[in-house]
Amino acid sequence: MSDGVWDDKPHEECGIFGIFAPGEDVARITFFGLYALQHRGQESAGIASTGGTGLNLTTKLGLVSQAFAEDDLRHLVGHIAIGHTRYSTSGSNVALNCGPIRAETESGPIAVAHNGNLTNAYALRSEMEERGERFVTTTDSEILTRLITLTPGTTLVGKVRRAMARMIGAYSLAIIAEDRLIAVRDPLGVRPLCLGKLGEHWVVASETCALATVGADLVREIEPGEIVEIDASGCTSHGTGVETRRPALCLFELIYFARPDSLIQGQRLHLVRQRMGEVLAAECPVDADIVVGLPDSAVPAAIGYARASGIPYAEALIKNRYIGRTFIQPDQRLREVGVSLKFNALPEVIAGKRVVLVDDTIVRGTTSRPIVQLLRNAGATEVHMRVHAPPMMWPCYLGVDLAKREELIAAQMDVPSIGRFIGADSIGYLSLDGLLSAIDRPSSGFCTGCLTGRYPVPVQLGLDKLVLERV
Repeated sequence: MSDGVWDDKPHEECGIFGIFAPGEDVARITFFGLYALQHRGQESAGIASTGGTGLNLTTKLGLVSQAFAEDDLRHLVGHIAIGHTRYSTSGSNVALNCGPIRAETESGPIAVAHNGNLTNAYALRSEMEERGERFVTTTDSEILTRLITLTPGTTLVGKVRRAMARMIGAYSLAIIAEDRLIAVRDPLGVRPLCLGKLGEHWVVASETCALATVGADLVREIEPGEIVEIDASGCTSHGTGVETRRPALCLFELIYFARPDSLIQGQRLHLVRQRMGEVLAAECPVDADIVVGLPDSAVPAAIGYARASGIPYAEALIKNRYIGRTFIQPDQRLREVGVSLKFNALPEVIAGKRVVLVDDTIVRGTTSRPIVQLLRNAGATEVHMRVHAPPMMWPCYLGVDLAKREELIAAQMDVPSIGRFIGADSIGYLSLDGLLSAIDRPSSGFCTGCLTGRYPVPVQLGLDKLVLERV
């Protein structure tokens, strides 16, 4: 959902999963791996499998639980599988754009699951169309898949390596051919990708939470620019496919996107987000009676804020975790009810209290404003908004569905004006320096494009996610 108060958060594009496991029910394992990655995309899901005698593919719009039935999993035979769960940031939400993407090569079919965005997708597609290629989807995932198939090379790894030299932007990939699984991370490492072991078998996933769900152990994160190949002989790293520049992991993976139980750069994100809240309390103190985190993503930071400030933490907002998962649009009367469809307040906790409300982001302000009012209606005497990220002032072109610059409230108003707009008694954001101190990593290792307007690769300002539909 992205309609007004229904959803005012940035959305991650995709989650990917892959497994090479002879003798195992790889489709079923992939299904549960995707279940663990559902937060990364709720528009469609797909699984491709192979056992050396052809490639099977099932994709469908909707949640993972809606996309697959037992008959689908029985059809997805083989010992290698990849899965994909999608939120569209390149191309609209239609059945043809579901991943994984299948394509033919001279040595047989491949399928590719992709997380990220290519900033040069339009140019690549135009070039290939001039050479006679005709595209079925309007996604950059198909563009990079076709690029791999058309690139010269005697091996699939060789084709991927050469194609990487043409691909600019963010791409974590899981690729299957009839006898192998290949995992690829772009040279900037914008999106996470990890390698795990399930007994003697190998697994790759966007996040470590998916490894834990299927009972696999984390081996390591796949390095920026690295190509990892898994086949009957084992797991081989082919090093970096192209020259790597400084890494540029998306900061919002740590702030918001990735699940709090995932590990990134060796750190458990639940604890990292608590530290963000602690630093936020030091930078933006306020006299108050309780600290409330907006469920679910801001709860760890709210716990950290409470601990550092000495103000008690309270659970005062109850989230309906299913309302945002429906594709049924509310009628006008329910739209007017607005945020109460997604959150209920507890007056017994809030009444007569000065409340610190902690959230991870404010994009347009269309969610923050009614939530502040919801707390006031429940009896809060004061509401002080605290955000455990810096103001988002620029769009993202590397795999996040974010508002256009003219829609971003922080690009149009200063911080005090944002506070007045959402109806808060005060407002404070975590500074970029404070954020980096909480993460305990140097700023040179991250993409700060949506915060500073400085992107790690060239971008076309004003480009929107439907540009490929107008080619």
